[in-house]
This record gives sequence, structure tokens and C-alpha cells, in this order.
Amino acid sequence: MLFGKSSGIKNKNREKYDRVRKLMWIKCESCGKLVYYKDYKTNHYICPRCGRAFIMNPKQRFDLLFDDRTWEKIPLPTMPDDPLGFVDRMPYSERLAEARADTGYNDAVTTADGKIGGIPTTICILNGEFMMGSMGRVAGECIVASAQHAIETHQPLIMVACSGGARMQENILSLMQMARTTVAVNKLHAARIPYIVLLTDPTYGGVTASFAMLGDINIAESGARIGFAGRRVIEQNIREKLPANFQTADYLYEHGMVDMVVPRAELKARLEKILRVLMGGAGAPHEISVQTPATTNDTSKKARGMGETPAYDKVLLARNENRPHFLDYINGIVDDWTYLAGDRLFGEDAAMCGGIGLWNGIPAVIIGQEKGRTIETRQLHRFGMPNPEGYRKAQRLMRLAERFNLPVISLFDTAGAFAGSAAEERGQSEAVATSIQTGLSIKTPYIAVNVGEGGSGGAIAIGTGDRVLMLENAIYSVIAPESCASILWKDNKFRATAAAAMKLTAADMMEMRVIDKIIPEPAGGAHTDWKTTMQNLADTVSEQVKLLQKTDPEKLPELRAEKFLKMTRKIDGESAKRGK
Repeated sequence: MLFGKSSGIKNKNREKYDRVRKLMWIKCESCGKLVYYKDYKTNHYICPRCGRAFIMNPKQRFDLLFDDRTWEKIPLPTMPDDPLGFVDRMPYSERLAEARADTGYNDAVTTADGKIGGIPTTICILNGEFMMGSMGRVAGECIVASAQHAIETHQPLIMVACSGGARMQENILSLMQMARTTVAVNKLHAARIPYIVLLTDPTYGGVTASFAMLGDINIAESGARIGFAGRRVIEQNIREKLPANFQTADYLYEHGMVDMVVPRAELKARLEKILRVLMGGAGAPHEISVQTPATTNDTSKKARGMGETPAYDKVLLARNENRPHFLDYINGIVDDWTYLAGDRLFGEDAAMCGGIGLWNGIPAVIIGQEKGRTIETRQLHRFGMPNPEGYRKAQRLMRLAERFNLPVISLFDTAGAFAGSAAEERGQSEAVATSIQTGLSIKTPYIAVNVGEGGSGGAIAIGTGDRVLMLENAIYSVIAPESCASILWKDNKFRATAAAAMKLTAADMMEMRVIDKIIPEPAGGAHTDWKTTMQNLADTVSEQVKLLQKTDPEKLPELRAEKFLKMTRKIDGESAKRGK
């Protein structure tokens, strides 16, 4: 404990002790510096010298997250203590009595109702000050009851986890809480109740291996240590020194296990945005006010290949360096945007971006490839070519959209899935195939828009929408025309000829009935006028979403399947041109 031995602080002396310690200079256990308690409290119980975020008790958490520090505890079940009659250095019953006296709480779980951003919400807290937040049968029963309460009141449930793991003094009864709490999470998912997990320092063991890693959205508090087995146990087991950042919040983000890492002071604002979207709170249409970035005019058309064929001109327009990319569209069109990261399996892939927000006022899940614009961002985003974890993240977000009946909007723009040995080892083909399958099966409106390059399976992986749209100067092809020319003509200089032969323009796609609508671009192309391009895109997508929302979601997968089964059947000769 930060303030000395809590075991000596009994309930009858707590009020006096609290008054005294507010005047104290305290010593931070992390950096060893003296800190005035009032400064520490004002800083959300984070050491102002070293930034270490210490455990907050339930009251402090509720005050931090609920509007106006107003909340009401809900009654939770109790059970007889010490089911096994366990004794180590002291009887388990005495440990429980001591923990209750020290903290003022009956067990490790406390739950309350309040509002976050005006939205009625239930928060369930696993209290790290009560026997290290360990999970026994009482804690498990309280988590189950909290989930049931959220279902009955139709309120989102936020789980704040802080735990050393299962409670050893209850042995198998504690272990079974991993299954019981997972059942409770499954019921939340089935009832389509938002379940958000906030992982704080520390969260380990059977808690992370059950309900604490099953959130619709997983948030890690900055500075948190999160894992299954502890660092010391792993080092002893493998006889190796682990990286300095091992099991930190940032480490979990890099490895795809959490959606975001958020400083404690910003948690409430972030939760407000998330809940507004997940609870279906529509907003006003967005006013687009972006400025088109300045670009260097290259007057040498021949150097850029312009004029070789109209089809290849489109290829170069689709690849124009100043053309808006995914994150540009998000910044220009979407309100209340929350970026969601990770595939929950291996890693975070910056080439495939995704999240939730209000698209022109419509709550939606939005995914797409980001190419980057500078040397650094292009390397970060891998020029918009995702690895398997990128496609698996897209699948996860599609299923999230289905759970909360949010439309999926995909903006695809990629030369293709990343070709590399590591991608093959992690199952690139399976990831693309499963993305296609997931997109065809979700029971929610799905709009796919080709905003630039539609390259091969990397594009169609997020392109199987109820409606497939295409910007006027975008292209769609099974392979790049340069590669096609090298393979079939044995010479890259036939790239323009290949582009014409491949019929890869938006007009070609419309004629072959591969797409449903062409979205017009400004006369010089999307790169010349971002505002007009974004307005056309925002309005067209919104119109299509509203039309699809009139259809029973249960029928959408069947209609989507029929759409793609019909595709390519009538192409040859005049029948395609007459629309037969």
C-alpha cells in the first residue's frame, strides 16, 4: 500500500486517518519521492513526479467515471465464508475479516449505476485493495449478478479489472469462476449489451484468462501491467530475461490484445464517445470543411505516363499521391471517431484501420486500408497492404457491427494483401478468405466503397458489401497492369495496353455490373478538391445506408449472396450492354 500498512487501519479509525493523511507528505513506492497528498489526489492518484498510476478504490473509480460524481451502488449477493476451511499462515476467515476491516468492502467486487455522457451505465469494479482483487466464488457471483443487472436494465456494462488472479484459498471453487463469468459475458453478447473492459494495474491470472479479455472493446489504462503468468514466473520457467516493456499496456497494444491505451485522466471522455456510438446515438450531418493540401504540379505528362491510354490515366489518378486516403476521409467526414486496434490474436496492423464513429451523423463501424503520405507513415502503414492480422481485425469489427446493428462502411484502397514470408506463415490466404466469408454473412447493412486502388484479394476481402460503390477515378483489378504486362507481354512498357485490355475503370465495372454506383469526382480528380470529393462520398454512402436499414437484417446475407452469385453471369456481347 502507498500510505503504509493498511492492516493497522480499522473501520472505526478510518475517518480520523483520512483526515490526517490529507495533510501528509507521502512517499511514492515507485520513484521514492515525497509527494503532497493533495497533489496526488488532484492528479487522479497518479504520482506527479514519476507518473505511476496507483490502485484506485471503487469510490474513487466511480467518482472518476460517472457524470457529476453521482452514482448508486447496487446490492450484490453474499455467500458463507471459507468454504474449504482453508488455513495457511493464518485462517482464510481471518484474512477475509482483515481485508473487510482495512477496505470497508465486503469482497473484491463493487458495482454501481450512474451516467456517462448522459447514458445510463453500470460499472463493475474488481477492487485491487481487497486481497489483490483476487477472484473467489463471491466475486464471481457478483460479476454474474452485475451482468444480469445490465441485461435487465439494458445498460452497457463497464468492467474495471484489477486483480492478481484466482483466489488460492478457494482452490477449484475459484477456478470455476473463470467459466461462470464467461457465461455471463456470453449472455451480455447475446443480449447485445455493450461490454467494455478497462484493464488497470495489475491484471493477471484467471481474470485476464476469462471475462477481462472478452470485451467488445478492451481498454488498457496507461502504465498497467497485464498478463496471464507473472513476469517472475515466466523468467524462472524459460530461464530468459524478458523485454523491459513485457506485459505493459503498450506491449499488449502492439500485440493486438487491446483496442487502445488511455491515460487515466482521459478515460471518461473516451468512454463517452464509445457509448454514444454503440448505443446508437445519431448525430447531425457532418459539415465538411477540409482544405485540399498543396501539391507540386508535374507538367511532364509523359513522365507520369498520362495520355498513353484513358485506362492507364485512371490508374495514375487512382494512385495520385495527393488523393485522400482512409484517415483523411475519417477526419473529414466522421464525428466521435474511436480507433479500434488489434486482432486479439497476434498484433495490430496499421495498414488496416478501423473503428466506430458517426458517418455523416449515422453510428457505424468503418474499416479501410491506409497508405500513408510521408516516408514514415507509408512505412508504418505498409503502403496500405495488410498482413493477416489486419484482415482478422476487420473481421472482428464486422462482427462488432453485427452485434450492435451498426452498418459497416469499408473504404478499400490497396495494391493488394502484403506479400511476405511472415504473412504466409501467419495465414494470409486464410485471413483474406475468412474476411470475404465474414463480410458475406454479417446481418447488418454493409457498404463497400473503392476509393482508389482495388487490388486483388486484398481489396475484395473488405469489398463484399450489399452495395459496392466506386469513386469515378478508382480502379479495380486482379493484378496491377504493370505486373500483367510483365507476365503476359513480357515487357512492362505495355502497361497502358494491359490497363485498357483489363477494363479496370469504374465505367467498366458499372458496365459489367460488378459495382452498383459511381461516385463522381471533381473535374481534375479527387486530389484536386478534397471537400467536394468527401461531400459526394459522405452523401452517397449515407443514402445507401438509410435504404438498406429498411431491410430486415436477417435477410441481408441471403440478398448479398444472391447479388454476388448473379455477378459475371451475363457479360459477353450485347446482352451486357443492354443490361439483360
